Amino acid sequence: MGQWAGYLQLILEGALVTIKLTLMGSLLALIMAFIAGLGRISRFWPARALATAYIEFFRGTSIFVQLFWAYFVLPLLGFSLTPLQAGVLALGLNVGAYGAEVVRGAIKSIGREQYEACIALNFNRWQSLRHIILPQAFVLMLPTFGNNAIELLKASAVVSLISLSDMTFQAQVVRAQTGSTLIPFLTILVLYFLMSSVISASIRGLERYLTRGLDGVRS
Repeated sequence: MGQWAGYLQLILEGALVTIKLTLMGSLLALIMAFIAGLGRISRFWPARALATAYIEFFRGTSIFVQLFWAYFVLPLLGFSLTPLQAGVLALGLNVGAYGAEVVRGAIKSIGREQYEACIALNFNRWQSLRHIILPQAFVLMLPTFGNNAIELLKASAVVSLISLSDMTFQAQVVRAQTGSTLIPFLTILVLYFLMSSVISASIRGLERYLTRGLDGVRS
């Protein structure tokens, strides 16, 4: 029993790495989603072209290849990254490309009357986005952003391929040392589910909070 307690602690240490990777990767993905999403609806064609190229490239190539490029190829170009940094970069850029289309779609879904109201208030384009359009669009983005964060959490298992000691890597270590597959992988299965549930609950809570705020403004 004491031996398994030590192995459980090992997996929990890996869980902390997974949580850190998910939080930082999600933050990078959120930033890239807004940059590329707003770039896609920009009036300037170079911004649209760059945003489109980013989105199509990272959606059209494998996360495995992107991770290996970040960790093994970038050092050849003078950019050395730790396994954690490479994981955050690859996951954040990959998920951010999907999030960019969420941003673009949500902004485009805002009714024409809202833009007419911005004109009536004499808002410029930035003021319209900041004060009127984005607060409403962000609520529409939240459910899909939550799904993207969960996908990033699950995809974080790929970082075990570059020897980052996340949950999956530690489960493989426990399996190699004990010969047991059921216990370590059942443990991380439960942990992944619990983490996903926390993300889902947090997004639902934030969505309810922001919706009440908007309802108060409308009333």
